[in-house]
Amino acid sequence: MDVGGGHVTAALVDPGSAGDVLVERGAPVDPHAARDELLEQLAAPGRVLAAHQTLAGWSIAMPGPFDAEAGTGTFAGVDKFRSIAGIDLRAALADRLGVAPAAVRFVNDAVAYGIGEWASGAGVGARRMVCITLGTGVGSAFLVDGAEVRSGPTVPEAGEVHRLSIDGHPLEETVSSPAIRLADRARSGRERTVEEICAAARAGDREAREVVASAMRALGAALRPWVERFGADRVVVGGSIARSWDVIEAPLRAGLALDEDGDLVRAALGSRAPLVGAASAWASGARRLSR
Repeated sequence: MDVGGGHVTAALVDPGSAGDVLVERGAPVDPHAARDELLEQLAAPGRVLAAHQTLAGWSIAMPGPFDAEAGTGTFAGVDKFRSIAGIDLRAALADRLGVAPAAVRFVNDAVAYGIGEWASGAGVGARRMVCITLGTGVGSAFLVDGAEVRSGPTVPEAGEVHRLSIDGHPLEETVSSPAIRLADRARSGRERTVEEICAAARAGDREAREVVASAMRALGAALRPWVERFGADRVVVGGSIARSWDVIEAPLRAGLALDEDGDLVRAALGSRAPLVGAASAWASGARRLSR
């Protein structure tokens, strides 16, 4: 399953061939709903999918702040899921899905995205891979042979690049959909989505182009020391902003100081990446390394 701020998707995936999503069923979620209502929304597509299947269990990609091992989240600092903050989500979902709690496992959604791309997307064959997701926030995964690295001198705190700063400010105040829209509004006086800003940049709008380029160069500069320390042989970029790859690639590559042959690539699986990654994490036991 993949849980987002406004959706949940359940999928049937064979962990032995995690790149093949056999059945997929999505449903909207109200992240501000009361606890029981929200839990029912989260479990509903899974119950339908499992009605005629015998499943080994559930591997669920969850947004943070969430403790995947404990199965609980604080969701501090985000305007969603407050009604389920602090509860034993493993037990609550297991009860609604009709399985034992041990059959429910969690993985961070950005990490699941990265594992999915490593398993059968743009990261196939990478030994040491960094995956960045760009949208309303910045997600990240540092992987060695598909195993998450969250500690040690080669990764930021908890392996989370959103904890980095740019010019003394949190990274997401410069690089995120809200930040890019705010910077564009300050320059153009217009309310535009990031997609519209990128389209304007593509069409030759100098101010839009500079807004996007400035954000991507700053992101690259913030990431560069960690990409180098980690010894990444591939950097994969996904998320909604990456759909405008033709606009963001060059300034991001410049910020990372990668030449045209440097291994910076756009993610390949789109919304299926976290589903594939969750299945792969199940198959591998969600290994974690400290390197």
